[in-house]
Amino acid sequence: MKKQNEKILTILALIVLGILVYLAENNLDAYKLRILNLGAIYITLGVSLNLIYGFTGQFSLGHAGFMAIGAYVTTLLVLPPYYKEMIYILEPLAWPFTVIHAPFIVALFLSGLFAAIAAFIIGLPVLRLKGDYLGIATLGFAEIIRIVANNIPRVTNGALGIKGIPEFTNLWWSVGVAVVTIYIIKGLIESSYGRALMAIRENEIAAEVIGINLTYHKVMSFTISAFFAGVAGGLFACLLTTIDPKAFMFVMTFNILIVVVMGGLGSITGTVLAAFLFNFFLEYLRPIEAGFNIGPIKIPQIPGMRMVTFSALLLVVILYKQKGLLGGFEFSWKGFFQFINKLFKNKRSSEGSTR
Repeated sequence: MKKQNEKILTILALIVLGILVYLAENNLDAYKLRILNLGAIYITLGVSLNLIYGFTGQFSLGHAGFMAIGAYVTTLLVLPPYYKEMIYILEPLAWPFTVIHAPFIVALFLSGLFAAIAAFIIGLPVLRLKGDYLGIATLGFAEIIRIVANNIPRVTNGALGIKGIPEFTNLWWSVGVAVVTIYIIKGLIESSYGRALMAIRENEIAAEVIGINLTYHKVMSFTISAFFAGVAGGLFACLLTTIDPKAFMFVMTFNILIVVVMGGLGSITGTVLAAFLFNFFLEYLRPIEAGFNIGPIKIPQIPGMRMVTFSALLLVVILYKQKGLLGGFEFSWKGFFQFINKLFKNKRSSEGSTR
């Protein structure tokens, strides 16, 4: 009965979320919608990275590479053939990309699929490494993808990049994909596979002793994580409407890692909160660089001051919230109602004491 009630509450929450998305799409300006879309895309990226890093304990720095694969696959599929002929100036686009054209939803699925295939091929040898060595290896993979994209102009248009990508990404798509990502990864974590992944995180030797196949579970986690990173890359490309290899440098993976660490390793709820806070502060700290007044004191224009301020705020969070913003707390309907009941009890007790 409790599970049925939780399902009803979840459906109601999704309906409320749909109403909020509808209101945002019809009332907010393009700038605010861009921030919300980026926040939702970072939720997908953060939750997917948390699967391999937070829940499985494998330090991966290859998310920018999987994003790049997803972004280019989606772009090449959604661009109409006649437009491809116009933008490939240095060298003509290679066949069969000249004639391939697919709906956005198919392009997103294939972008995730190609990223997952790449992760599977890379993961089999690389996931034998541990810790920093694994991080360096996956970072190297991401750089290889970026360099290859820079040097195959017949597919990626090289350093010129691809412009004029149809702007298919909106809040319905970005929030919808984020919700699906959370639903699937949360379901995976709560299953026997999830318990196996967390056992690997805690102690690989002990996990192997009790019969957990380390290679299978690591590669599965890595592949699923890459799938959603590829889908997020497709959404990212169709939000910005232009991509080039520079968009997928290490800074992109570093930003996703900030979201995961700030939200808390192994915390889906914390990652969701951190994704929106990250994009909110990055954008709304921009006026600091233009100079401002604090009473009679005038602060001059200082280029880069926004990132210095953001880094200082991030440092404070890491120092005082080492387990993330929510301290490992995970949202559940049971916990939510316990919190509400506690608030009402405290209110009643305070009213009784005043009388």
